[in-house]
Amino acid sequence: MEPVYEIIFDKLVYSCMFEMQRGTEEYYPDHFLGFQLAGETHAFYDNDTTIIKENTVILVKRNQLIRTIKYPSKSGNYKFIAITLDSKTLQHYAFENKIKIKECYEGKQKFFFEPNEFLHSYFISLAPYINKTKEATPRLAELKIREAIELLLDSNPDLKYVLFDFAKPHLVDLEKFMNNNFMFNISVGSFAKLTGRSISGFKRDFAKVFNRPPQQWLKEKRLEEAYYLIKYKQKKPIDFYLDLGFENLSHFYYSFKQKFGETTTEVQYSKT
Repeated sequence: MEPVYEIIFDKLVYSCMFEMQRGTEEYYPDHFLGFQLAGETHAFYDNDTTIIKENTVILVKRNQLIRTIKYPSKSGNYKFIAITLDSKTLQHYAFENKIKIKECYEGKQKFFFEPNEFLHSYFISLAPYINKTKEATPRLAELKIREAIELLLDSNPDLKYVLFDFAKPHLVDLEKFMNNNFMFNISVGSFAKLTGRSISGFKRDFAKVFNRPPQQWLKEKRLEEAYYLIKYKQKKPIDFYLDLGFENLSHFYYSFKQKFGETTTEVQYSKT
């Protein structure tokens, strides 16, 4: 059967599949709350691999780059529900409830929960929308998002320091960040947001640090890493080209030969 990846309503996404699948790599500008109904999700972000096991709730802080691999359970099912907690909704909630956070949150990027009775029941209550037995009107969708916020704060009141931290991303060390995240195949605009810069500011600072435009540097950096993996780790391009941000294997082979003057096979088996 074909995998299902479906937006049920504005901020609710449901994933269902029956074979192991490499997910997309994405920039998440908003917090999201997820529940692993079946199978496992292996997510790489914040320079670490996180394994989201069955019957686990996870809250991921906004402004993250995430790459996933989805594994069905022994019964052959993979099911994951994700709720986006966007800044506009959270700001409105904070205003209504007179919540003010004076300090920026600088703690961990992910939070795991053993779903208590209320959180578990909440995700079960989304089934009618997923199964299309109930229509998600804008009003109902808003109420379900607000209910998620209420349940999170009830389970851990200190999460207010995460949910209601509306500060813009601060300027980060551009050289360190790019060397840690060059393999993510996202837009220059997303890289700019993640480093706390406008697109023009990002390009300007990038040129000062790397002496070349972002796209040129990204391509060269990925090819140099590919050379290392082929020459010294004896890896085959088919096993890593997606992990390095290349979308097309044929284009990778062409770019590699163009840069190094040799094919990947010649590099792998050369004695020098």
